[in-house]
Amino acid sequence: MDASYQHCEQLVRAADKDRYLATLFAPADRRGPLFALYAFNAEISGVRDRVREPMAGEIRLQWWRDVLNGERSGEAAANPVAAALLDTVTRFDLSRAPLLDLIEAHSFDLYDDPMPTLAALEAYGRKTSSAVFAQAALICGANAGEAAGHAGSAWRIAEVLRAFARHASRRQLFVPEEILGRHSARSEDVFAGRSTPELQRALAELRREARRHVALLEAQLPQLPASSMPAFLPVALVPGYLAAMEKADYDPFKAVVDVPQWRRQWVLWRAARRYSRLMRG
Repeated sequence: MDASYQHCEQLVRAADKDRYLATLFAPADRRGPLFALYAFNAEISGVRDRVREPMAGEIRLQWWRDVLNGERSGEAAANPVAAALLDTVTRFDLSRAPLLDLIEAHSFDLYDDPMPTLAALEAYGRKTSSAVFAQAALICGANAGEAAGHAGSAWRIAEVLRAFARHASRRQLFVPEEILGRHSARSEDVFAGRSTPELQRALAELRREARRHVALLEAQLPQLPASSMPAFLPVALVPGYLAAMEKADYDPFKAVVDVPQWRRQWVLWRAARRYSRLMRG
């Protein structure tokens, strides 16, 4: 089983560097399970990037449903991510329902249907990112549903904004039509790669929404045990990503918005100290 957890660590290091760096602040006996959860999340959230047709993606997602439902024990044992995830679920008595809901929510990714409203985006975020934060908190010894809700909303919106160019290039639109319409931004301009003032205003509104959820999470920190700090630490990186999108030369159609790793490590180090002071000992 150690080899399965090590595989998950390497996968997360390559596919989700932010959560990898945050997990280094967790106690040693919690890192493997956190890496297993995050590796599973990377596998599910990355399905669209690895398939050409929706049906192929549906088949992959169904395999993971079967694994969680105990229907592919032999195959799961041979898959290091599945093996580590199932071991983690058993060790920490995690509910499988949120993980199944996460798989179901990510089936939306396989198609090009637009995100209709902010409420729909937040519901998608609760079933995907918030579920990951909630399960990570449980691994760290805390039941933190409300905090996980705000953490997931902030994280999901930031991810939508960071990946805007990639989504637009394949005619996906996660920015809610409701927000685009409020600013008279047009989907035709998005798919044509035109950065209009109307689109910039719509993206700015979504950044404000992400910041609102970051603030609501931080207001929850004094109610959380300090043991859950590593689970929520990745959210400390969200303001930096949002700030990068507010520079004068920001173009939403260029590469994925990023921040140098050294700066992310510094932000996480400072946030770990601040979160620990705010949380219950």
